[in-house]
Amino acid sequence: MTELLTGLPRRLAMAHVQALAQALTEFGPAAEIAADWGTRLAGALSSGSRLLVAGNGGSAAQAQHFSAEIVGRYAEDRAPFSAVALHSEPSALTAIMNDYGIEEVFARQVQAHGRPGDVCVLMSTSGRSPNVIAAAVRARDCGLRTWAMTGPVPNPLAEVAEEVLPICSPATATVQELHLVALHLICEAMDAELVRGEAGLIRSEAELIRSEAELIHGEAELIPSEAGLPPGEAELGRWWAR
Repeated sequence: MTELLTGLPRRLAMAHVQALAQALTEFGPAAEIAADWGTRLAGALSSGSRLLVAGNGGSAAQAQHFSAEIVGRYAEDRAPFSAVALHSEPSALTAIMNDYGIEEVFARQVQAHGRPGDVCVLMSTSGRSPNVIAAAVRARDCGLRTWAMTGPVPNPLAEVAEEVLPICSPATATVQELHLVALHLICEAMDAELVRGEAGLIRSEAELIRSEAELIHGEAELIPSEAGLPPGEAELGRWWAR
């Protein structure tokens, strides 16, 4: 079979794939963090909290991808949840940038849209974007849960966020590729937790229905015994059956 790529393009492609494969071998801890975040995100969003997510450049694209999965759906049909990618409203973005400077562009929106208990996910491959770091600090000060997705740690964003999902690769492209994998793992874990919660609710409702049926059955058994009682004692029997 003739090779499609030869020379330098082939060497570059192979090097990229090998870097991604190497990073995947060290992805286990990040996958566990993603699954944990997804599980807790299900609880937060289903109780009325909101997801705010932000990043620059390629991370902005992934932030918007993430919010789309939450408002729409990831795989199976489910209820929609509130999620906002903070770069996706150009008028607000440019107005804040013009009036307050680029470092406030996400932080001011976090302060405007965020409420205590909401979840704020900040994405930066370097962990050094000043506007993303400012958003993390504002989110934390406003009582939001602050989660950061970065490249190798330590970095300034990891230091100010409450929790961090780092990708230990020196290549920006590899970090972004595994951030996308992590986002999908968060969505999978969130959907699984929502299904588990619904199953638990259905079991609780079934147990309640069974308890009510048993109570009705018990009252029905008391009624025949009332037939042989004087009127006053029959009323007393019904009172005890309640």
